[in-house]
Amino acid sequence: MKTFSKPRVPDWHKNATIYEVNLRHYTPEGTFKAFSAHLPRLKQMGVDILWFMPLHPISEKNRKGELGSPYAPAHYTGINPYFGTDADFRELLDQVHALEMHAIIDWIPNHTGWDHPWIGEHPDWYLKDDTGNITDPINLYTGESWGWTDVAALDYNNREMRKGMIAAMCYWVEEVGVDGFRVDVAHGVPLDFWEECTDVLYAIKPLFMLAEAEIPELLNTGCFVMDYGWDMHKILTRIARFKGAAGSEGTRLVQGNLQENTGDEISEEVHSYDIDRLLEIKRSRYHRGYQMYFTSNHDENAWSGSAYEWFGEAHQAFAVLTATFSGMPLLYSGMESAIDKQFKFFTKDEIDWGDFRNAAFYEQLFKLKHRNRALWNGSHGGSLVKIHTGKDQDIYAFTRVKEGDRVVVVVNLSSNHHQVHLAFNFKEGPFFSLFSGRKEFIDQGLDLHLDPWDYKVYSNR
Repeated sequence: MKTFSKPRVPDWHKNATIYEVNLRHYTPEGTFKAFSAHLPRLKQMGVDILWFMPLHPISEKNRKGELGSPYAPAHYTGINPYFGTDADFRELLDQVHALEMHAIIDWIPNHTGWDHPWIGEHPDWYLKDDTGNITDPINLYTGESWGWTDVAALDYNNREMRKGMIAAMCYWVEEVGVDGFRVDVAHGVPLDFWEECTDVLYAIKPLFMLAEAEIPELLNTGCFVMDYGWDMHKILTRIARFKGAAGSEGTRLVQGNLQENTGDEISEEVHSYDIDRLLEIKRSRYHRGYQMYFTSNHDENAWSGSAYEWFGEAHQAFAVLTATFSGMPLLYSGMESAIDKQFKFFTKDEIDWGDFRNAAFYEQLFKLKHRNRALWNGSHGGSLVKIHTGKDQDIYAFTRVKEGDRVVVVVNLSSNHHQVHLAFNFKEGPFFSLFSGRKEFIDQGLDLHLDPWDYKVYSNR
């Protein structure tokens, strides 16, 4: 009998950060053993959760590109031999846990590869077309193929298939010891499956469940604790576009992607105060959990361009927002080295790590999140309260406070210089400026000169 409430989440999630590991590209070897050498620096940078892109063997039938999509699994309980062995992953997991970090794995419930054993053993577990043949995934809104021709769509009307899927996920929790899942295309699977599935998973132990979706019901039901802040990402990229962050070449690229991917009109203007409008909508729809905020991830990078093509010289300004909003910040492989590259998806495309020039920047933000309760995730942190500057079209300023901990964040989301006065009366000081280290007494407000894409973060802890 269930004796817990959902989501049943480990205590460490409250102030955690998350880092997406693209193992294929990460090292020349592309293996678990080679990646393990990076664990100490990731720990130092303040990373808590390692999200490993799919570890499963990749189907060869209908494969795309040289190595295929990681999201075309040939087996749910196997390990891709390209990465190493099952024992290698378990050893890596032990190393992660020894550093008091945590590991979640990418899970693909919507479809399998074409040479997955279920195809031959349980063909009735798959969706069929009008001629009775197993089909690739179909867009339910259009009735047309998504174009994912390298995978076969699973049929969630089949109760036995559901049991098989749950059993496979339980294997990774009970037998391997992962700390949760990032669930691919979570919105493509019926909600009642997630209710059933998470009842079983959470009964084993507390887990961190991330949905690749932006569907309030997935969080409001307690099935997942976090989903994607895609809408916020769109707002931030639109602000960057209209304020000239990426320059002429980057702006041209971003405009093309927005036209293709969202249907937005190029003439539609977006400003700093549109962030507040979106946050108000989210507050009315989400009653539990929180969102993951990002300037890039593997999908955005592979199909839309790097964070530097989107945000250009303003990439750090927008990263400050994603790290101080009331959700959890995501960092994608390579961003700590300021790598301006769109990585290939179906073949190896090794990361040239260079000097890790952005590592200290992210370390300051992530460690502030750890120690200042105002920045903790969701309801565990403080509510975001807007500070008006008189120039809110360009300047986004806010404070968050929790049990005496306070942060003040001011970001110039424009290519203009601004002189602003922030009138407030905060007595929790002295505050220190995160990036300069200087102490500030801001009980009488702040007078600031902000350069283009400038940012200030103040904390009393």
